[in-house]
Amino acid sequence: MKINLRSQDKFENRHHGKNEQELQEMLRTVGVSSLDELIQQTLPAAIRLKKPLNLPNPKSEKDFLDGIKKLARKNAILKTYIGTGYYDTITPNVILRNILENPAWYTAYTPYQAEIAQGRLEMLLNFQTVITDLTGMEIANASLLDEATAAAEAMTMLHSLRPGAKKKADTFFVSELCHPQTIDLIYTRAKPIGIEVIVGNHATVDLTNENLYGVLVQYPATNGEVIDYTDFIAAAHDVNITVAVAADLLALTLLKSPGEMGADVVVGSSQRFGVPMGYGGPHAAFFATKDAFKRSIPGRIIGVSIDAEGNRALRMALQTREQHIRREKATSNICTAQVLLAVIAGAYSVYHGPEGIKNIASKVHGLTRLFVDTIKKFHYDVVTTNYFDTVTIKTPLSSKLRENALKWAINLRYNKDDSVSVSFDEAKTFEDVIALLNLFAEVSGFQGEMVIDEEMDFNIPENLVRTSSYLTHPVFSSYHTEHEMLRYLKSLENKDLSLVHSMISLGSCTMKLNATAEMIPLTWPEFGSLHPFVPANQALGYGQLVAELSAWLCEITGFAAMSMQPNSGAQGEYAGLMAIRGYHESRGDHHRNVALIPSSAHGTNPASAVMAGMKVVVTKCDERGNIDVADLQAKAEQYKDSLSCLLVTYPSTHGVYEESIIEICSMIHSFGGQVYMDGANMNAQVGLTSPASIGADVCHLNLHKTFCIPHGGGGPGVGPIGVGEHLIPFLPGHVNLGKQSEHLTAGQAGAVSAAPYGSASILTISYAYIAMMGGEGLTNATKYAILNANYIKERLAGHYEVLYTGTNGRCAHEMILDCRPFKAFGVEAEDLAKRLMDYGFHAPTLSFPVAGTLMIEPTESESKAELDRFCDTMIAIRNEVREVEEGIADKVDNVLKNAPHTSRVVLADVWEHAYGREKAAFPLPHLRFNKFWPSVSRVDSAFGDRNLICSCIPVEAYAEVE
Repeated sequence: MKINLRSQDKFENRHHGKNEQELQEMLRTVGVSSLDELIQQTLPAAIRLKKPLNLPNPKSEKDFLDGIKKLARKNAILKTYIGTGYYDTITPNVILRNILENPAWYTAYTPYQAEIAQGRLEMLLNFQTVITDLTGMEIANASLLDEATAAAEAMTMLHSLRPGAKKKADTFFVSELCHPQTIDLIYTRAKPIGIEVIVGNHATVDLTNENLYGVLVQYPATNGEVIDYTDFIAAAHDVNITVAVAADLLALTLLKSPGEMGADVVVGSSQRFGVPMGYGGPHAAFFATKDAFKRSIPGRIIGVSIDAEGNRALRMALQTREQHIRREKATSNICTAQVLLAVIAGAYSVYHGPEGIKNIASKVHGLTRLFVDTIKKFHYDVVTTNYFDTVTIKTPLSSKLRENALKWAINLRYNKDDSVSVSFDEAKTFEDVIALLNLFAEVSGFQGEMVIDEEMDFNIPENLVRTSSYLTHPVFSSYHTEHEMLRYLKSLENKDLSLVHSMISLGSCTMKLNATAEMIPLTWPEFGSLHPFVPANQALGYGQLVAELSAWLCEITGFAAMSMQPNSGAQGEYAGLMAIRGYHESRGDHHRNVALIPSSAHGTNPASAVMAGMKVVVTKCDERGNIDVADLQAKAEQYKDSLSCLLVTYPSTHGVYEESIIEICSMIHSFGGQVYMDGANMNAQVGLTSPASIGADVCHLNLHKTFCIPHGGGGPGVGPIGVGEHLIPFLPGHVNLGKQSEHLTAGQAGAVSAAPYGSASILTISYAYIAMMGGEGLTNATKYAILNANYIKERLAGHYEVLYTGTNGRCAHEMILDCRPFKAFGVEAEDLAKRLMDYGFHAPTLSFPVAGTLMIEPTESESKAELDRFCDTMIAIRNEVREVEEGIADKVDNVLKNAPHTSRVVLADVWEHAYGREKAAFPLPHLRFNKFWPSVSRVDSAFGDRNLICSCIPVEAYAEVE
């Protein structure tokens, strides 16, 4: 036997999870002799790529990790005092290891199936409680993308809620003391929807302006000043103007809350509650408001309800607000949020408790006071009077400070007016402040003895000192030792089903493997500790990573350029549509504002189009699920003079490669429009076809789907956009890249995220995936995704009807099972979704894109054994449906209607159902040895919306709920 001295352990083989024997068995079931034959039968010949992907050769896991470690070292970690909404923080190790680095937390999906998501729902409820307590508001959501987009959401929500006296008002005032990136993004978001933005001094703004409907102020201000807005807010309210406050969460532990000042909305970032800066993200923003506005809040809200047994249960509340329901009538396109990061911030609050967090804030304030008191002795002019953690210094020595600071390995914030701002944070120490003071002394030429007074009082005016309590719920005072916290986190983890348990076959979600090697670099300090506004020469590692990843994605998509700034798929949609808008405007075609959108489109499509200032016109689909070409032709002809674009998903949301896609794209171009491709289904394109080859002009990618960033229980995500050559000038800009939204010429795009590269730190994951798979591996992944879907389709044949297939009876990477016939005998698709939990599976996508159906997407990274287990389950459930149909099982009291069955129900002394406990809990033999138990019975959604509770309630109050 010859020995091969080269490593044979290819990452691709670990990702796909099939051996040759299993492959041949699956091909036989599907009825083809080879994988290529299946692809030929599935993918239209006209759109297939003519040559393989030109990507670097794949690396082994070890070689990749060795290489990216060298790349990471190109990022310079200096002592950074830039602040501006981003601060160094200390992630407690018990949270780092047991949440951020734990696949049981990061591989879960958005908690639509509440019965198997009670753990993260509880931590999100904790997060919402932290936000409402600290902001002094009545209700908060479960996170938004970043502080700047949250501020923009406040602007648009308040616009939609204008009272009668202000119904025609369309001017929004933004304080010049807001963070620059927030002002930048608000300009971007306001322009296409006709909102005029005025930036200035809040103290001198003319509140009698009849066209003014809302105001945004920063608390504390970006220059560090702590301002009491109570009288200002009251004056605004007197003339029907609403006020949003962008607030620092840590500061609110010491300062009077915005709610006590009368604020209508409070937004901000929870980043400094244990989440690394990560060169810009991801971080969980927050959005809190009054109870009266609850039906207009963007994003998800977690609420308290009850289950079928009357026990407390959590769920996502008021879902009819969301874009997937309201579509073009939605005021926000938020879909993916930042659940994993909100979970970390919630856990940070639980671990430290109110006293611990207040102590952290007090230390930060104390270091700031120490710095201020000492540099005044060096004759610096500190222009910030009242402060929490940030001060601004007016000095003619700013250039010298910048030069010397770099020698001291220190970053400061250098403002346009030659002032310098300094921000302190949890990670800074007394010794760090001494070093900083030595720098300022050196620059000023101070020769005397530096006298340090460590005894000091708060520098907060009495009227602004917080007197109200916060975090009073027992959860925030119960888990302050590591053992207790560890057990609490484990108890929550055990309530949730994720990819560590079984495949999650959610259609249009691509729940594939998130390999450990892909995740490891994420928590390295070289990637996590970098502030997004450091000079580019301190982030050379990130620069190389972004450049290489962009080049690889351009090769995969066929586009000329990429922007990594959008920090979700929906934000990618918005950025892409803004690029199209900019292109038309640059050509003088301001009138081109009609977006054609198929009726099957994801709900974010029409919502994003409206946000980009477009008029949505819906086109029909035919009986096979394809775009109705005749109707599209008629609509394109009808709107030819005002046509902006077509939004199309490929393969379609019906799981089919439409044969007419090239014809469709050509048609739109012939009428002067552009083609926007939704990249949600890119996992069925990579290496076989591409958006550009099909005819698209712009496409967003979901890196949290196709390119392995985990879903995190509902975020984070990344939605970069690729564009053709003609759209490059219209990619997102950013104030920190010297491209400020306020001063852009016609058509140029502003910022769509708070940070220049969005959620930069998790780009390492997609970078790892592509580097270790290589071009051939990525192409094989697409082929296996198609094989797995068609294998399931064939195994379920005769049990379920697949609603749509292609010309040769094949599906793409996903399929829709029609459950509507079951309704005739009282069984709904939701009953199947809940029954799947008893078998240890998460339900496929329920009732999208067709009501009463299940959409299945297995991805390429599931083994044949797991696919068979899922198919056996679906067949067993179909037999249970058949029992109801044939009268063997009761139409009301059956395993489907009562699903899921908890251990509490199954083990109860009394069992009064018409079927046995065995059938309820162990319908297949393997479940006896490996059983996942739902922690609550079916949740009563209607009860939760009627009795809306969105924060932690006292334990004794649960009896009232029940």
